[in-house]
Amino acid sequence: MPVPDFVTQLRAHVGHSLLPLVGVTGVVLDDDGRVLLHQRSDDGRWATPGGILEPGEQPARAVVREVWEETGVRVEVERLVAVLGQEPHTYPNGDRVQFLDLAFRCRSVGGRLTVDDDESLDVGWFADHEMPPMAERVLERVRWARLDEGAPHFER
Repeated sequence: MPVPDFVTQLRAHVGHSLLPLVGVTGVVLDDDGRVLLHQRSDDGRWATPGGILEPGEQPARAVVREVWEETGVRVEVERLVAVLGQEPHTYPNGDRVQFLDLAFRCRSVGGRLTVDDDESLDVGWFADHEMPPMAERVLERVRWARLDEGAPHFER
């Protein structure tokens, strides 16, 4: 996945030290209840689209941008479904990050599936019985997004 310019600039100052960053995740559902997934180019895993919030960017706008960039699908944000602090992660190059993830339920409003060669190997719509193997944290966000109502999920 491409590293945002602002993170590259920060790394010039802090090296591999732990950076707290805000991420956004889009759980996109179509009219048939299928979920939009992409196969990540960095690790080959299937996941919901998402990425890093740019400085000054509003979270809902960021998730709309990230879904478009990674999948070619246009979305509208319906609601926030989760706010989660993730465990620290170390990338192969030694960079350390810890994300606060804001997960949004979105609905598709247009576009067409497109593979972004920088970030995605494949994209597709998946019914529950067709879901490829993926991390439990991704599946949790999909389950929370499928709930009709309720406050966002917060880790306690």
